[in-house]
Amino acid sequence: MCHDTLHAVEGNVKTLLRENAQLKHDNAELHKLVEIQGEEIAWYKKKLFGRSSEKLSEAELAQIRLFDEAEAAIAQREVEEQLQLIPAHMRRRPVRRPLPASLPRIEVVIDIPEAEKHCACGHELVRIGEEPSEKLDVIPPQVRVIRTIRPKYACHHCEGSGDEGKPAVRIAPAPPAIIEKGIATPGLLAYIVTAKFCDALPLYRQEKQFLRYGVELARQTMADWMIEVATACAPVMEALEKHLRSGPILWMDETTVQVMGEEGRANTTKSYMWVVRGGLPGAEVVVYHYAPSRGAEVARQLIGDFEGYLQSDGYEVYDTVCAERSKIIHVGCMAHVRRDFMDAKKSSKKAGSADEALAMIDKLYVMERRRAEFQDPQQFAIARKSEVEPVLEKFHAWLLRRQTEVLPGALLGQAIDYAIGQWPKLLRYLEHPLLSPDNNASEQAIRPFVLGRKNWLFSGSPRGASASATLYSLIETAKANGQEPYWYLRRLFEALPNVRTPEELLPLLPFAPTP
Repeated sequence: MCHDTLHAVEGNVKTLLRENAQLKHDNAELHKLVEIQGEEIAWYKKKLFGRSSEKLSEAELAQIRLFDEAEAAIAQREVEEQLQLIPAHMRRRPVRRPLPASLPRIEVVIDIPEAEKHCACGHELVRIGEEPSEKLDVIPPQVRVIRTIRPKYACHHCEGSGDEGKPAVRIAPAPPAIIEKGIATPGLLAYIVTAKFCDALPLYRQEKQFLRYGVELARQTMADWMIEVATACAPVMEALEKHLRSGPILWMDETTVQVMGEEGRANTTKSYMWVVRGGLPGAEVVVYHYAPSRGAEVARQLIGDFEGYLQSDGYEVYDTVCAERSKIIHVGCMAHVRRDFMDAKKSSKKAGSADEALAMIDKLYVMERRRAEFQDPQQFAIARKSEVEPVLEKFHAWLLRRQTEVLPGALLGQAIDYAIGQWPKLLRYLEHPLLSPDNNASEQAIRPFVLGRKNWLFSGSPRGASASATLYSLIETAKANGQEPYWYLRRLFEALPNVRTPEELLPLLPFAPTP
């Protein structure tokens, strides 16, 4: 073979090798893209059709326990204690809890006839005991009318001329009311507010409910009442916001809300409901705040002059605000880290890595479940730090190693990158005994709003959204302090019109001792 021919063949071989290498590279990239898109499709399917709970099934827990053999035996014993094995499936033992002792009771005695209380031997039967049982009964809400009568007095002899310093017709003044005119009593207002903001029952459904009781009560009338009541409760909200920042920790979160009639904005534009939880132990405060924006200016307004720990998710606005305040320490949320690994687990066909991460994260919560064992919070903080720091070190080393081994665009790669980016903030919960690994304190506070939003969908006006924020704040703060919302609101609405000084307002706050 001549030199020219050999040179041409070598050139063709090199070209083919280059093309083959490029094709292999392109094929590998396509495989990565297919894998990432497959995970995304699986994630969207789970989002649309799967269960929304982040709790794991027994099979998923068993998979995770493979990476945690030291605790597997304990966990298995706990499961066996709670479940009994029935052929082909597991079923929880039904446990009937006793009915609350606080409920009123009506005794019904079912006795044998008098004729059967005689023995054949000629003696009377003696009562030796009884067989009690309890059933729960419900009476629908009673709708009644409070008819107030104020007698009028006048002098028929002089027709008032003999006592010109006083009116000719005398009548007792009407008692002050939270809504001066109209038919609404504190009980009715408390019922409507609780039904909507605690039980997620929209006003149009309440309108139909009242019709069944024989009362025509338009939803627009009830909506106007909600705004009036919220306006009257402004002094209570000022007091709550003051107490909110008195504690060592704030928990913050925000979610979307659709508000009609915002100036310069389309009705389809998303606004936001913020929630801040804080206060002192035993006097917790939950404050909702409506704002058209999700910007840093809203966070600054809500944080105010607070100094201490701020725990939130990874939204960058919180980083911005905390960077401006040297006396605020930003704490991250491990629940959001766990959520990303849970998405990766459920969307990927590959088992292993996400399970390892979930197993290590779950170990962090073992100490949180042992809080009640420590009477001194500082002792708990010391014990928790000693127990948890090795787990966190192991988890961080695992994240750094796996970051170089997985596709950055895959859900697992995104979960790892997010955890590493949040890492310094994720460690700070160990600095204070009242902090936990996650921001669930604020997420639990905002959950009632999210559930209610599924029913009422939007707020009719900015004033309505602000009123909703006030009423949610009162209800959730009452619940956080162990008060039943309806009775708290009824007591508040009855007493608030008579309050004249800040000192008189203190007994009406949700964390004040209940009369």
